[in-house]
Amino acid sequence: MQPLKNKIAFVTGGSRGMGAAIVKQLAREGAEVTFTYVNGKEKAGALVEELNGENLSINAIKANNAIEGEITSALAQTLEKFGRLDILVNNAGVYLGKPIEEHTMDDYRLLMNVNVSAVVEGVLFAAQNMANNGRIITIGSNMADRVAFAQGTLYAMSKSALIGLTKGLARDLGPKGITVNLVQPGPVNTDMNPENGGHADYARGLMAIPKYGHPEQIANMVAFLANPAASYTTGSIITIDGGTNC
Repeated sequence: MQPLKNKIAFVTGGSRGMGAAIVKQLAREGAEVTFTYVNGKEKAGALVEELNGENLSINAIKANNAIEGEITSALAQTLEKFGRLDILVNNAGVYLGKPIEEHTMDDYRLLMNVNVSAVVEGVLFAAQNMANNGRIITIGSNMADRVAFAQGTLYAMSKSALIGLTKGLARDLGPKGITVNLVQPGPVNTDMNPENGGHADYARGLMAIPKYGHPEQIANMVAFLANPAASYTTGSIITIDGGTNC
């Protein structure tokens, strides 16, 4: 069963972790997927090779969310190649955690550029070029709703901005049948936040289900929201964190 057959999808930050899981899931459900990467050229190439080996359509473009215009350029290349854009997944993000007094304005600009400005850049392109009944899905963080530990202030602020963006866009794009949703993961076992890391036991202590999530669990939710079956789900904030915020 391929509910996304003939759909054109674009995923930012898709070479590893949750992004790679999302790319795989969308492709295996039939979408032709283009994803971006910054430094992970080898991982991006390996992912393309793996999925091409399954006779799936995958493309990788180097684009840095921290640099204005690069996401627009990658999206424009995708639109030129395929002639349409059906699914936009804003996955790329960056985390900087340290005492607030040690942060600099450069830290602030990096977090906002990657986590907010590049997302806005992508959705502006989508608002102008996405096919009717398209899908916009953004990966946020459960820290937008609850900051359960110190040293995450600026990160939490950047992810909180995505809530307002999602709700406003749902209103703006609803007449076109375009749905806009936000997925907020909690601790997920990736190389950036491994389940055996130094803070993992503390994180598990906050959860109702005391174990880390897996990238595939996030990817499954993204694929559902991209699916035609989710055509009546928009403006939703969906938290997947093992009950950390309950």
